[in-house]
Amino acid sequence: MFVFFLNILRQKSGRYVCIQLLQTLNILFENISHETSLYYLLSNNYVNSIIVHKFDFSDEEIMAYYISFLKTLSLKLNNHTVHFFYNEHTNDFALYTEAIKFFNHPESMVRVAVLTITLNVYKVSVDNQAMLHYIRDKTAVPYFSNLVWFIGSHVIELDNCVQTDEEHRNRDKLSELVAEHLDHLHYLNDILIINCEFLNDVLTDHLLNRLFLPLYVYSLENQDKGGERPKISLPVSLYLLSQVFLIIHHAPLVNSLAEVILNGDLSEMYAKTEQDVQRSCAKPSVRCFIKPTETLERSLEMNKHKGKRRVQKRPNYKNVGEEEEEEKGPSEDAQEDAEKAKEIEMVIMERSKLPELAASVSVQEQNTTDEEKSAAATCLESVQWSRPFLDMVYHALDSPDDDYYALFVLCLLYAMSHNRGMDPEKLEQIQLPGPAVAEKTTYNHLLAERLIRVMNSAAQPDGKIRLSTLELSCLLLKQQVVTSMGCIIKDVHLACLEGEEIFLDMFEDEYRSMTMKPMNVEYLMMDASILLPPTGTPLTGIDFVKRLPCGDVEKTRRAIRVFFMLRSLSLQLQGEPETQLPLTREEDLIKTDDVLDLSELAVLSRQRVGGHCCAD
Repeated sequence: MFVFFLNILRQKSGRYVCIQLLQTLNILFENISHETSLYYLLSNNYVNSIIVHKFDFSDEEIMAYYISFLKTLSLKLNNHTVHFFYNEHTNDFALYTEAIKFFNHPESMVRVAVLTITLNVYKVSVDNQAMLHYIRDKTAVPYFSNLVWFIGSHVIELDNCVQTDEEHRNRDKLSELVAEHLDHLHYLNDILIINCEFLNDVLTDHLLNRLFLPLYVYSLENQDKGGERPKISLPVSLYLLSQVFLIIHHAPLVNSLAEVILNGDLSEMYAKTEQDVQRSCAKPSVRCFIKPTETLERSLEMNKHKGKRRVQKRPNYKNVGEEEEEEKGPSEDAQEDAEKAKEIEMVIMERSKLPELAASVSVQEQNTTDEEKSAAATCLESVQWSRPFLDMVYHALDSPDDDYYALFVLCLLYAMSHNRGMDPEKLEQIQLPGPAVAEKTTYNHLLAERLIRVMNSAAQPDGKIRLSTLELSCLLLKQQVVTSMGCIIKDVHLACLEGEEIFLDMFEDEYRSMTMKPMNVEYLMMDASILLPPTGTPLTGIDFVKRLPCGDVEKTRRAIRVFFMLRSLSLQLQGEPETQLPLTREEDLIKTDDVLDLSELAVLSRQRVGGHCCAD
């Protein structure tokens, strides 16, 4: 049957026939339940011949059915069926290589299908060493380098959208860009969760040195500094880094990223000229965001045909009309293979240095007392020159005008402290304990003072601190000073939180609406509207807690919520229970089937009637 399908396809019968054949194949493989039938259909390599057929991918309908066909086949992959697709003798894997060529397709449905196909392939490769080596040696570097460049280009587009949309007119486009970035992060995390060591090493190296550090982290510093290096704005950088720490929990990646943010220095990076960066980008582990020298398809074709005397390209609509490759001798192929193996080995060695570095840091800090740590955190301003990123993080909390930067900084600190892959010793460097740390004897005074400063600004009648920023500040302060044994906050800091100047009458509905929806930082960082400057009009459709109040009614609501948050924080830090709120308690309400005692009501009624009669 597949022989006839191939013959029909090679006759160039038109788009309608191609669509019908692809649709038929898709339905056929989707409904196969017996493995014997599946083995029969996959035998004789006819399916791979259909996969590499030169379809007209400019036709959207053909493209949709083709990528759906590949996705259906990937769902059938297991330790047995994978041998029908991966040919160990010819070192070819058409299902995988043809799919990843569409990783940057303009249609989102196609891109999502490619991500699903690759994940299915990676899951099977863990138990197949030959296929794993093929993926690592032939496709990992070109695919991940092009994928990282695609994600970075998308981030720059997102930043441009934020810079040109101060009036909230393109929120729909901004929401789409943010959602796509979240999809990319979840996809990367899914690859890392598979826990394929070789694959994770290459991916981690490309993410750190080709995306997160050169584009995300380095944009935190020297915003006004010129240069040709791509750069994004400070709020976008903080926003994206928060998403990274909230979604990705791979320990080598998040610890390396946190190490640069907490202890990084840019003096060497900015000392290099642009020509030096261009020359060094060909080496592994060099931190630069730059476009790959070759396209993914070009790299795959070159890797596929290494060792062959003459290269015949696989049919594809992108390479029609290109000249054939020049013949290569065995010595050139051996030299290229050696260079590729050396590059992979250097990447793995770079990743293996992380545990040694962490061990050396831990040994240095074992003899550090809590008092010394507290003093180091308090005197952090004296050594700001050595921690430019951390210095920027703290200074962003000092803005008296608004909380535009402060909200992103608080989200970043929260995300780092709640990341499951983070080494607690790195957080102890700035005395930012995670939620699982029960025993604490000291806390970061510098950070606590800035958080209290945010709360005091929110308590002002004309304050421009949003409720979400205030609630997040309360969460971080409680995380620092509340332990299982009580509260360790100092009296001087606690006194700053005990004030009656913002006291207002409590309203039951406002209290309940606030307590029913507590802060969820993950949902907050999925909202693209907070990337734009804070607005005070409800016409934008932004939630009340994520914008400034508008009118006297909303200002009153904001003042009430500020009081509730600070009251709750003060009581918890003092270890006192809440005895006044809510005003209406559920146990005091009359419920269905309750027996009412009417004796007192009858007595009151007779007294009122008797008194009325006496008056008459």
